[in-house]
Amino acid sequence: MSAGKILVVDDERNLLELIQMGLEQAGYDVVTATDEVEALIQAREQVIDLAVLDLQLVRTDGITLMEQLHLISPRMPVIILTGYGSIESAVEAMKRGAYGYLTKPFDSQVLLFEIGKMMENRRMSSEIERLQGLLESKYSFSNIIANSKKMQDVLETISRIAKTDSTVLLLGESGTGKDLIAKAIHLASDRKEKSFVAINCAALPEPLLESNLFGHEKGAFSGAIRETKGLFPQAHGGTIFLDEIGDMPLSIQAKILRVIQERKIRPVGSEKVIDVDVRIVTATNKNLEEQVRLDLFREDLYYRIHVIPIQLPPLRERKEDIPPLVDFFLQKAGALMRKDIKGVTPEAMQKLMLYDWPGNIRELENVIEYAAAMTDREYITEDLVFQTKGVVSQEPLRPLREAKEAFEKSYLIHLLEICKGNITEVAKCAGKYRADLYDLLRKHNLRPEDFKKRESA
Repeated sequence: MSAGKILVVDDERNLLELIQMGLEQAGYDVVTATDEVEALIQAREQVIDLAVLDLQLVRTDGITLMEQLHLISPRMPVIILTGYGSIESAVEAMKRGAYGYLTKPFDSQVLLFEIGKMMENRRMSSEIERLQGLLESKYSFSNIIANSKKMQDVLETISRIAKTDSTVLLLGESGTGKDLIAKAIHLASDRKEKSFVAINCAALPEPLLESNLFGHEKGAFSGAIRETKGLFPQAHGGTIFLDEIGDMPLSIQAKILRVIQERKIRPVGSEKVIDVDVRIVTATNKNLEEQVRLDLFREDLYYRIHVIPIQLPPLRERKEDIPPLVDFFLQKAGALMRKDIKGVTPEAMQKLMLYDWPGNIRELENVIEYAAAMTDREYITEDLVFQTKGVVSQEPLRPLREAKEAFEKSYLIHLLEICKGNITEVAKCAGKYRADLYDLLRKHNLRPEDFKKRESA
């Protein structure tokens, strides 16, 4: 397998052949040209990974040719060769886009070293781009499951504010996906090329939290054996996500307030002040207004971070999203476990739909992962779904048929409510054909249009 394709352009044929021979022996696929016309033809007809260009050609110069090649392949690395080496020409070549510069005569091993280094950099850049693409795809708005009206409203809000630098406060219960939304905001912003760093403010004691946020000098405290860069400097130009900010100690709150106001930090144990340019996204599952009243959260900081508050709904208020979330988590678990799991049975889905999910999306993912791990079938069955809290009625015992019909009616009403009378969605959730579903609705005197009216009222 070729280590890469290299274009070599030089009007000295002997040198051209020597370079070609050395590169081919090193495993590269080499194409050559003696002038710019031939070189441009080669570049248009095939993918060139790197070009080696003589500075002085018959009708043009290597720098001009480099610029023409970059019109065809903008990110192609170029090494300039010249027998007229000077600081001025080297600086000019680098300013105009050259990756490297060698003066004739040169050691062939030096050329191979430079080419190897640049090819590795190109491969790494390609891999980073690939991973960045996967990341952006994963956290793009289009991949966030939002069949429910409440989640659609959330996505509409963050799509509007993503391009701004305004501070965002994400509110919601644990497990509602605040970290997912924070990453989506970053990747939809103009800061997406810079770092996204996150910290759980409830996970570290006060001294460690301060050091992690702002960095510290060597010897600032016991165990500080070297200077450490904090998360704020790491996020410079990008976004910092302060998760569970409601649990942040008051002393650190004062320092965060100063960062927001002045955009400056002071590392622990240091007298120097560092400028930081960051977009701040915060999140909490606590009622910050109540925390302010209890003197557990600074009022001035609350108003500083409460610029754009976004409330994430709990899963029990967006049950339309449960079926697609189940499908997503099953695909994820199946891929990890190398199992071909096609879905869940209607009975299992009923159980999932009737549960209130106090742990929200995180709890749902755990339940699906457990069921996927335990099953040896194509479909997850009811017995592999946990014993749903609150489903068992506390009413006096009734005959089985009567109890079954009461549950059936209650279940249908529940589905009609969350699907807003949409028969297609109800049938999908219930795992029923539309015709069979209509029979059930007639049996219990339920009309889909009544639920549509209820929604619009």
